Amino acid sequence: MTKYFFAAWLSIAPLLSVAQSSADANALLVLLEQFEQVRGNFSQRQFGQDNILLAESTGEFRVLRPSYFAWEVLSPDEQLIIVGPEFIWHYDRDLETVTRRPVTDDAEMVPLKIFGGDAEKLQEKFHIVRQSKDVFVLTPLSEGVGFKQLTLYVDQAQLGGMKVFGITAMRTQCIIIRFLGKSVICA
Repeated sequence: MTKYFFAAWLSIAPLLSVAQSSADANALLVLLEQFEQVRGNFSQRQFGQDNILLAESTGEFRVLRPSYFAWEVLSPDEQLIIVGPEFIWHYDRDLETVTRRPVTDDAEMVPLKIFGGDAEKLQEKFHIVRQSKDVFVLTPLSEGVGFKQLTLYVDQAQLGGMKVFGITAMRTQCIIIRFLGKSVICA
């Protein structure tokens, strides 16, 4: 009898996991639907072998759902990246250059694109777990997303912060994002 119970449990357990993940994803999507626009600041650190700090930058960001965001690096050099539905614009103030490239479906998913709130893409690309009432963890289901893990912090149904960890070639990257409130994107 115990064997049958164990076999039944093994066949049901994966379904419960999918249901829990779907419920967690739905809770995240409900939270994200509240926000048409957000702004905040960030600090980004890149580490090499032996955890040696290689580069550090700080700046501000703005998001306007569903498809626009700006990422402005203020230190150590000044750069502005603006993403719209069709193009990515990169303005390097120090070099006084502007580049434009098309947005493609196979491009890496940058963390702020999560606020675009595309439910289908979020569930297709990430395993979403609600660790607690105030913490969601998104882990990519495949390569090419651009980061290894994203943790989203909520404070009383408001976006509180985000930590993004990525590992590339020989670097580990950590981005800490703090949300300041609502704003509109303006260049």
